[in-house]
Amino acid sequence: MISLEEIRSCVRNGIEFVKRQKDVIDAEIFVSWNELVTVRLNYTSDIPCNGVHEPKSTQFCGIGLLAVFKTGKEIKIGFGSVSNNITSKGITEAFSKAKKNKIHDPDFKSLPVPISKPVLENYHDPAVMEMSDEAIVDLGWRGLKGALAEYNQKGFNKTIIIGGDITITKERMAIANTKGIDDFDESTILTTNITSMIEKERVKGTGWNTSTHLSGFHPDDAGRESAESAIRTIGGERIPSGTYNVVFGRQPVTDLFINLVIPALSLSSVNTSDTPFLGKLGQRVASELLTVYDDGAIRGVIGSKKISCEGIPTGRTDLIHNGFLAGFLANNYFSKKLANKFVSFMPRNGFRFEKGGRSHTIQPRICPTNIVIEGREEVPGQSLLSKINDGIYIGRIWYTYPINGLAAGDFTSTIIADSFMVKGGSIVKPLKPNTVRINNNITDILNKIIAISSDKKETIVWGGEEVVLAPEIAVHDVRLDNISGFTL
Repeated sequence: MISLEEIRSCVRNGIEFVKRQKDVIDAEIFVSWNELVTVRLNYTSDIPCNGVHEPKSTQFCGIGLLAVFKTGKEIKIGFGSVSNNITSKGITEAFSKAKKNKIHDPDFKSLPVPISKPVLENYHDPAVMEMSDEAIVDLGWRGLKGALAEYNQKGFNKTIIIGGDITITKERMAIANTKGIDDFDESTILTTNITSMIEKERVKGTGWNTSTHLSGFHPDDAGRESAESAIRTIGGERIPSGTYNVVFGRQPVTDLFINLVIPALSLSSVNTSDTPFLGKLGQRVASELLTVYDDGAIRGVIGSKKISCEGIPTGRTDLIHNGFLAGFLANNYFSKKLANKFVSFMPRNGFRFEKGGRSHTIQPRICPTNIVIEGREEVPGQSLLSKINDGIYIGRIWYTYPINGLAAGDFTSTIIADSFMVKGGSIVKPLKPNTVRINNNITDILNKIIAISSDKKETIVWGGEEVVLAPEIAVHDVRLDNISGFTL
């Protein structure tokens, strides 16, 4: 493990080195260290198995250096990176690459400047940074035992398959530039996703849990939830193709927003005209019940960071407020490129997320942190079923992607688990998994929202660092199509 002091020293010494180089007028140095530890669950009741595999650990660190050169009358920008070396030699090598790679970019305005003081301080868990392999494996057993206890209690002990993982992410980074930014960050993230199946019943269920601290992490709850979900969907039936009133559970809400809505609310999509919200700032784009914002400074939520990978303190960025388009996610580059005398964008979302951590090998992209979804008039979750009266509760989807480009808004997604038929405001029967596909338009979904629940849960998508504080959402007139054939 590389200490924070080593990382900060590399950044500061590197800036002093680059300042002395010929033709350099500005520079930025980013240094990171990351460790990703994963424990896999692979339990089969009818075949001898280990149940929990040994932890797999990946570490990576290095330097990312951006330099601004004055070459004759032109300003040129160069970026270079070096892995597994945060010494003075690494700085020299990264600078050499940046100088070799420099190009003229007419849209580049300037490096980030200090804006305000960070809201978060000391929000990570030192105990996670120092966890032993034995303690990490124990988390895996807790998740597995949670699922098995629920199955055994309900009388199921054959054709059980339990899979998933417990993932621990540890991050350290520091950044400095010649505009006055000089800061650092440390974060710890614990997540578990567990899927369990009753093979003879051809059903599966899911459960998840997240935390920034070991004391608040409960993989056994995720295991229990996955088993409960599978048991509830035994005996699922098909439905014909048609238009239905729907309640989207937290996982589908998260999947739809992460894959369709949030990418469309990024300045990078505005820059390429690949968003259904182009030219609609200040206009109504969704139901007046809907409010959406990004806030990377919520203590205790796994998407939170002290600063972005550009050294800008995190905070709240309003995206949709009571149905009206209020803003876009931005990094420094696009906030300066697309600002004008009528509008500006706070660059809070410039991150270098890659491979499960903050990567020195790439320049900052626009990435969400904690997406918060709220309703103007929120209702208890159970009330959503009465709002749709007759329809479908959708608990889990996958393979959600836009059709005809993000700007068109058209998408497809498959309902795979945890879903039910609703009659008279009550759940009456489970829906057979993998027999229904959603074919709709995301702007139609947003405009047809009829209710949003008050209870929210941190929900993630696989491989992402962002999190959605997701409610359940009732929507009317959603197109669902029957899929021929059935596979679990």
